[in-house]
Amino acid sequence: MDVNRRHLIGASAAGVAGALAMSPDAARAAQAAGSLGRDVTQYGARPGSPDDQTRNLQRAIDEAARAQVPLAFPPGVYRTGPLSLSPGSQLIGVRGASRLVFNGGASLLESQGAGGIVLMGLTFDGGKIPLPNRRGLVHCLSGRDIRITDCQFIGSGGNGIWFEQISGDVSNNFFTDIATTALVSFDALGLMVARNTIKGTNDNGIEILRTAIGDDGSIVADNRIEDIKAGPGGSGQYGNAINAFRAGNVIVRGNRIKNCDFSAVRGNSASNIHITDNSVSNVREVALYSEFAFEAAVIANNTVDGAAIGVSVCNFNEGGRIAVVQGNIFRNLLPKRPVGTDPNDGAGIGIYVEADTSVTGNVVENAPTFGIVAGWGKYLRDVAISGNVIRNAPVGIGVSVVPGAGTALINNNVISETPRGAIVGLDHARPITTDLSAGGAQQYAQLTVGANAVRR
Repeated sequence: MDVNRRHLIGASAAGVAGALAMSPDAARAAQAAGSLGRDVTQYGARPGSPDDQTRNLQRAIDEAARAQVPLAFPPGVYRTGPLSLSPGSQLIGVRGASRLVFNGGASLLESQGAGGIVLMGLTFDGGKIPLPNRRGLVHCLSGRDIRITDCQFIGSGGNGIWFEQISGDVSNNFFTDIATTALVSFDALGLMVARNTIKGTNDNGIEILRTAIGDDGSIVADNRIEDIKAGPGGSGQYGNAINAFRAGNVIVRGNRIKNCDFSAVRGNSASNIHITDNSVSNVREVALYSEFAFEAAVIANNTVDGAAIGVSVCNFNEGGRIAVVQGNIFRNLLPKRPVGTDPNDGAGIGIYVEADTSVTGNVVENAPTFGIVAGWGKYLRDVAISGNVIRNAPVGIGVSVVPGAGTALINNNVISETPRGAIVGLDHARPITTDLSAGGAQQYAQLTVGANAVRR
């Protein structure tokens, strides 16, 4: 056994304490790198050196990939410029101790057409050096089975991760102080984004995007996302924890989201989206959004405490239709939307829906304007509102009754403490009827108001 081999095993033993903080899979991979792979110090890389390590690190990455073995990064700081990943590159460090510090360039790590890449237990420190537009500190194009786990992304001057046409898994990572978005994925081929912590971004938290409307199928689950700013401004393009755009069949579940300038989950032209079991607090626009040209959304079992609107299922005029809004709790709604949105847009609403939607089993409490609103002018069709509890709102349920508005069924709801009416007909945002729960609903043929329990 040569000296370098002994050094590698010794470094791995020294890293046992760090490995204990990893997930079991990460710890096993670190051990495998130490016993079966290569060590970057074999190629002249020196952890802790003030010198640029790019050349030696690139040689180590290329040689390890060529040999199809993991490449271990012993604890220390590695100062480097851009590095390229080959197919099968596996870079494994000691979590929190193996740190790659970026000297500048388009990206710290990049790959194109390379699959089977593993990044584990590494810290990527961008040093707040600005990146070009549409670049990430880790930048991967057209690759299958990319796995990034137990890594830290700190101080990126652009995005944390940028993916295009990627399948794989991004899990158990920590992102902080990101100049744009923690993770951007375009045209995913099967992506899991799970159990990450994202704190402090200036555009969005996670973006699941497609260049054209189509199936995506990404799963965004069990992440903790907070402190998301809309740095560039806009009317909703930025400041969202999770944004799905044109991406069909995306599942967003079990995330803990707080303190966002705009939305917690924003589905734009994202058909068959599932937004379920998320815990949301202190977001300043619509908390849960399904908007524009989508067909089918399931929004269920979420809690929202603090938002301008709890959930909005809208843009029937753009083809937005079909939803189930079920079993959610929306409370402590805000009377205004943030600066940059249309001043005529509503706020202080628990639930807003337009077309082909069932609203059942929800609880809305402390809404400054309406508990539930169905329709916007003539944009109302086939909405059922049943079995909900609404407490402490000026109007319990508002429903469009202008000429051209479609069918709505409102029955079996519990409506309490609504001084301006339990159920009121609307002309857009303006109430134009008396309380229809007390009579008069029969004059609107498209409207059925059944038995509701009302306490004024």
